[in-house]
Amino acid sequence: MVNLFKKRGNLIKLHPAQILAIGFATLIVIGTILLMLPFSTYEEGRGLNFINALFEATSAVCVTGLAVVDTGTTFTLFGQIVLLCLIQIGGWGFMTTGILMFIILGKKIGLKERLLLQDSLNLFTLSGVVQLVRKIIRITLIVEILGATALAIRWSYEMPWGKAIYYAIFHSVSAFNNAGFGLEPDNLSKWVGDPTVNLAVTFLFIIGGIGFTVILEVWQKKSLRKLSLHSKIALLMTLILNVVGFLIIFVAEFNNPHTIGNLSLNDKLWGSYFQGVVTRTAGFNTIPIGDMTLSSLVFMMALMFIGASSGSTGGGIKVTTFAIIMLAFWSVLTNREDVNIFRRRISWRLVNKSLSIGVTAIIFIFIIFFLLTFTEKADMVDILFETISAFGTVGLSTGLTGHLSPLGKLLITFLMFIGRIGPLTMAFALMSNRPESKVRYAEEKILIG
Repeated sequence: MVNLFKKRGNLIKLHPAQILAIGFATLIVIGTILLMLPFSTYEEGRGLNFINALFEATSAVCVTGLAVVDTGTTFTLFGQIVLLCLIQIGGWGFMTTGILMFIILGKKIGLKERLLLQDSLNLFTLSGVVQLVRKIIRITLIVEILGATALAIRWSYEMPWGKAIYYAIFHSVSAFNNAGFGLEPDNLSKWVGDPTVNLAVTFLFIIGGIGFTVILEVWQKKSLRKLSLHSKIALLMTLILNVVGFLIIFVAEFNNPHTIGNLSLNDKLWGSYFQGVVTRTAGFNTIPIGDMTLSSLVFMMALMFIGASSGSTGGGIKVTTFAIIMLAFWSVLTNREDVNIFRRRISWRLVNKSLSIGVTAIIFIFIIFFLLTFTEKADMVDILFETISAFGTVGLSTGLTGHLSPLGKLLITFLMFIGRIGPLTMAFALMSNRPESKVRYAEEKILIG
């Protein structure tokens, strides 16, 4: 990609991927400083130490939800509001927030900002990117207000109105942005069979995980047949993974007395539904993750790796990437030259990029997982689950997060950062300054398989 961003008179050149990485890193640094302030926590008037503050800030900006301290009892109102702001900005992306500031201040949005926004939101063209930001803000506010209203009404029956409204706003923002931060020590476990809480929270993170472009297209075209191929695949894969996730968790946990085994059939269904659909995107839980069967944990790791839709508040390699990889695999098995779906052909350039994202993600996960086996004294399943959860910016944990060593926290922090900006974007940020080779060598075949 042509480098359009350089400092006059110097040799410094920045690729859009590098600017995105620097932007998110800046937000994390600001959040870390704020969480280290004495009035951010209750504990003896002292803020968090640097490593814990860095971990929490990264988890919030990268909308992950992993936490080394209990959010509700550790942070003061100020600290919780800082987390909430970091979650909202992180969910939008720093470029979307930056463009919003430009709009509010009435400043001109130049080509550089538009290109960065295009890269940040994974858009095909520059056309209408600023207008898209306005729509993203409107969608966010409307959905979060609807979710908060439903939760506030429900929680007003068991807590004062003021607390119910605050709880509702916090969980609504956290859910829509697929963060998973909660104010209760056991997250949402006390409402495992509550229809209102289950439906409101899942509505929020499913909408947030589908992607802004898909939401807008569905709203504007109001017909599945008229949707773009991207939207069709995103919606289809979301539906399939949610249904399969619900069924697998229900079967695997049905007789587990530590999760849903002792619950009524109604509560079993709600618990399985919630944990089946939340796994790909948000870190909420209504059943104890550490007590789930090995089968459930392994399947949940697969869902966390896949993640949400492209251009959404969720992480992972994205459902469209996974779909393209599976379609390419099927094309190879059936000896077809083209990758086809819905009577449309997908270019091999896009297939190669999808494969690159998948391979890059696996490499980053393996490296961090391997290093964590040295730093942490825990079962391999717990370490791998924590690693994939961090990469997928999911936030679910079997209980390892609070027991991570200082070095382990830094490794997970780094992986959350990679998961938020994207593994391929991170690779571009690290290697984009290398000159493009103009040499094309002679082709030769090798044996594979």
